[in-house]
Amino acid sequence: MTQPIAVDFLRAIVMRAPHVLVTRDFYVDNWGLTVSHETDDAVYFRGTGSEPFIYGLREGKTYGVDQICFGMNSAARIDDLHAQLVAKGAPTTARGPVTTPGGGYGFSTLDPDGRRLSFTADVARYTDEEDRLALPRKITHVVLNSESFEKNQAFYEEMLGFRVSDYSANAMVFLRCSSDHHAIALNRASYPSVNHVAFEMASIDSFMRGIGRMKTRGQAPAWGPGRHGPGNNPFAYFVSPSGFVIEFTSEVLQIDEATHEPQVWPRNIPEKMDLWMTAGPPTPAMRTVMAGRPDPGFQSL
Repeated sequence: MTQPIAVDFLRAIVMRAPHVLVTRDFYVDNWGLTVSHETDDAVYFRGTGSEPFIYGLREGKTYGVDQICFGMNSAARIDDLHAQLVAKGAPTTARGPVTTPGGGYGFSTLDPDGRRLSFTADVARYTDEEDRLALPRKITHVVLNSESFEKNQAFYEEMLGFRVSDYSANAMVFLRCSSDHHAIALNRASYPSVNHVAFEMASIDSFMRGIGRMKTRGQAPAWGPGRHGPGNNPFAYFVSPSGFVIEFTSEVLQIDEATHEPQVWPRNIPEKMDLWMTAGPPTPAMRTVMAGRPDPGFQSL
């Protein structure tokens, strides 16, 4: 390996929390996911896209990320990424078969906040389904709160090859690993936690119909609908029964690597924060739930 190698795309995220499996039916009946695999302590859900799972819940004593799952386009790229991380001194597991739905070949590492990141290739996939009933297709991004903002940004850029798409003042950085505007965003905070996870709908109509489905089940958005400046994507945020913030989105800005220049989006101009001017700022209660519970992460792999 002579050239630095970068992560290819975001696959999924698995959350952990006490008694989290009792919220399983919400993600099926309300949010629109399909159970792909269950164990005694975990449930994995797929969307209408090709991934064997995009979201998971695992029983745990603390709240936070069990793992964020990234995809590589070949086993050779897994080997090259593993060698790159080892050479840079990052903790890694050995490469080998993985046991999450879809199987495959991969390994794991930890980011500076102790979040477990997994990388897989040769995963068994489904056939993409038609946009039916306004169901989520995939995970498009994860926003992470961190007190070690610069350290985490350097890790994702230097270790994993992420590129900066934009900034939100001095509070957030949006990082991409594919053409999607961001797969990971870092939010400056006083402790590490999950801010929210965004589920992509196939179209703006699916986005609005998903909101409608939630409202008919008694849950209006906690923030939105609106359209973000950074990423140009519509948003509607909900609070799940497990206490995690989840978002419907669509039409995420696609980045042209040859021409894109990051910009700093101000936070004191309302129309820059919400291009539609429909949502207003998040309420104090919403800001509190997006701050999340402190995530102790993992001390070792």
